[in-house]
Formats: sequence, structure tokens, C-alpha cells
Amino acid sequence: MEPEMDVHPSEEYDEEDFPEKEVRLLDKYLADENSRKIYEHVFDKSTIQAVHTLAKKGHFTALEFVVSTGKEAHVFRAADSSGNFRAIKIYDVLTSDFRNMEKYIAGDIRFKKMRKGKRELVFAWTKKEYRNLELLMNAGTASPQPVAFRENVLVMEFIGEQGAASPTLKDAGIPEGLAQDYYSQVVEFMGKAFFRGNLIHADLSEFNILVRGGKLIVIDVGQAVLNSHPKAQEFFERDCSNIAKYFSKNGLKKSQEDVINDVKALKGRFKAEK
Repeated sequence: MEPEMDVHPSEEYDEEDFPEKEVRLLDKYLADENSRKIYEHVFDKSTIQAVHTLAKKGHFTALEFVVSTGKEAHVFRAADSSGNFRAIKIYDVLTSDFRNMEKYIAGDIRFKKMRKGKRELVFAWTKKEYRNLELLMNAGTASPQPVAFRENVLVMEFIGEQGAASPTLKDAGIPEGLAQDYYSQVVEFMGKAFFRGNLIHADLSEFNILVRGGKLIVIDVGQAVLNSHPKAQEFFERDCSNIAKYFSKNGLKKSQEDVINDVKALKGRFKAEK
């Protein structure tokens, strides 16, 4: 199914004039009462319309409950008409950090013609995360499969077991005896992303790696940059430093240089397999 390509902002609105029909429209998709309570912080008119459009396309029928919340986005578990789960990530146009986002998009050849403005930047960021997920999927990495996007709403594979969202590596920790295995999985992700997808995560850490049945899945790739980005080397080295620090604190001593070398050692393998 083709992704939604609209990244143009909808009209601005006054909260006092928020249409009652839009509230009812959102209520149609929000199944959980607690999730409904946060709508006023996330769901402006444009967002509700984007949710409605994606639902009409058949990508999901209900936003069931909030899986995670952050300063810039909320992630919901959703279900489609067949009962399959989806993750719906909704970026908050009002609270997203404009300056932090801008440094990851500036220099990206894919967004040279992006229009100016905070709303436009958030929409471009959502599109960027979708495109990055596509690159990672094609590279064979362990990351969520993208489904669709529209404006500030992204639909993707739900990562979990029996309907429960998988924990982060930070929360789950490393089981005894699996530090080397987990480390190898992270390095393999970085190698495939770099050599097959021409992509650097740029914010890789234990906070955005999920653990499902002993397998690691990397998420939150909106900030990921192409290898051609002006700051690609800086971001790559920072990722390597983060991974080295985490595993060193968990019994597997690694330096930033070790991680860099381990990723680079995969070049021949992944280039040949491509």
C-alpha cells in the first residue's frame, strides 16, 4: 500500500473554535479513556484529520492506548480490522524541539526544498522517519517496518509480544551471559544501516533499542542521517561512544574505537551480501 505523501500543513485554528465534530471524530478512534484525556495536548485539528485519513485508508481502526510518551511524540498501540496491531507515532507540533530537529534535517539532500516553519519541519521529520525506516527495512536491519504516514502521524509495525509493547534495553537489561550476543546484534544493526542503507542512527543508545524474545530492535530513527550528511562522522562516533559506554557498564568492556572498528569490519560482509 502506498504511503501518504502529504507533508503540507493544514490551516491554523483557534482552540476556542475547535470543531465539536473533530472531537467526535477523534473519539471514534480512541478506545482507551486515559488516552482520550491527552488529546488536548496532542490532537489539533490537523492531527485529527491525519488520523482520520489514515484510518479510512484501512491502516487501523482504533488507537487503543498510549504505549509511550515523550516531549516530542506519543506512541499508541492501534489495531486494524483484522486484529493486527500497529504502532501509531504522533509528533506534537506544539512542543517538538524545533532547534534539535533542524540540525538533523539541515544538510540532508532529501529535504533541500522543505518550506520554512515549525509545522512544516515536524511534517518533514515524520516523512524523514518513514523514509529512514524504509532504508533500514531494505537493508535488512532489525527495526520496525513502516506502513504509512501523513503530516505528523506515522504508522508502523508494533514491536511487542502478545499485545504488550516490548521494553527498552535500558529497562530490560542484559541477561547473564548474553552481553556479547546483544553487543553483536547492535553492531550488526549499525553495519547493515551504514553499508547497506547508507544511514547512521545518530542517537543510538539503550533508550531506543527494544528487546523482544532476546532479539534487539532499533527504533526512533527520525534523526537518522545519510552517510553524506555534513555531520555524519560526528554522529557515527557519538553512536559508537554511547554503545561502548553502555556495554562497558554491563560487563563487556568496549571503547569507542572498539565499536568503530567492529562496525567497519563488517563492510566486506554486508557489501558482498547486498
